Amino acid sequence: MPNSKSAEKNLRKAIKHRSYNAKIENNLKDLIKKGRRLIDAKDGKAKDLVAKILVAIDKAAQKGVIKKNTRDRKKSRLQKKFNQAFKKA
Repeated sequence: MPNSKSAEKNLRKAIKHRSYNAKIENNLKDLIKKGRRLIDAKDGKAKDLVAKILVAIDKAAQKGVIKKNTRDRKKSRLQKKFNQAFKKA
């Protein structure tokens, strides 16, 4: 329980930020899952979705929801999976 007015305000802010960050992170996870499914199915729509996912990952890192190294790791793994699935034989 907060002991001062400023602590009460900080608690309110923390609750708002937590829900905001959770929403962004859940949307990001859902996008990545959809992208992986399309890549595994070798669907033609995968290219557009991967581009959209990469932008979403960058935005999440820019807003501080994920860290820079996490951003780079997620982007790298997704792009690598896409390139392996759609490489020209």
